[in-house]
Amino acid sequence: MRPEIAVLDIQGQYRVYTEFYRADAAEKTIILVNGSMATTASFAQTVKNLHPQFNVVCYDQPYAGRSKAHNLHEKMLTKEIEGQILLELIDHFGAEHVLSFSWGGAATMMALSQRPRRIEKAVISSFSPVINSHMLDYLERGVEHLGNLDRDRVGHLVNDTIGKHLPSLFKRFNYRHVSSLAEHEYGQMHFHINDVLHSDRQCYLHAAKKIDVPVLFLNGEWDEYTAAADARLFANHVQHSTFSTLQATGHFLDMEHKAACRDSRNALMGFLKPAQYDSRPRHHNLQEHHALAS
Repeated sequence: MRPEIAVLDIQGQYRVYTEFYRADAAEKTIILVNGSMATTASFAQTVKNLHPQFNVVCYDQPYAGRSKAHNLHEKMLTKEIEGQILLELIDHFGAEHVLSFSWGGAATMMALSQRPRRIEKAVISSFSPVINSHMLDYLERGVEHLGNLDRDRVGHLVNDTIGKHLPSLFKRFNYRHVSSLAEHEYGQMHFHINDVLHSDRQCYLHAAKKIDVPVLFLNGEWDEYTAAADARLFANHVQHSTFSTLQATGHFLDMEHKAACRDSRNALMGFLKPAQYDSRPRHHNLQEHHALAS
């Protein structure tokens, strides 16, 4: 399964590395939005879960992964700019669906609030509008270590907190990746965290009110940082919202173990292709909550 690779020009300002996994029989295209400090490699399992039922698009933010060599990194990117980049990619690839992970939910919420005409459904995973005590501790320690360029502590912080339920092999990979990022990437993450800590935390709820497509909010039962109960606050703001909690799973969902991978796929397919997909097995390991007005 080899993707079609391209580096796209976005409004003459950014160049974005993309991977397009084409499936001849697929009727829809879904675009995946990375979490903080992540690259397209983080979605390896998710791509397998979605392809070939869908054409799948992955991309690296201009400051990250295989995009960073093509950009100058002269200014920090806001979540609003990342949202605009996502909108451009949605149009370029003709995507009907979008799926985000963790911090990628911020850009996705900003993009969806613009009501892109092509998008039919969205999945926002491991994201919530609440900065609870666990997340606050993680962010405050993160901004200190990033500001000091303390690579070792940044690497261990990720594994000891949001990544604590990952298998040991994934933790080693995570540490090597996070502790070896470029200085501008640390600066970008420092900027993002400061924005989260000091900006209006109601902005996601304000954006949510403008979203007019069905959205699945997917969270792990053991995730203390973007908790399922906190995500369900979106129910009062997203008109067509669905909430699924993957049991015995933390922040990284399908990366944590085989059962989580299976349950994640069941949740995605049951939401994105309900008429064609037999979702009965998922009820053993999946708690679901629907809200029509997490």
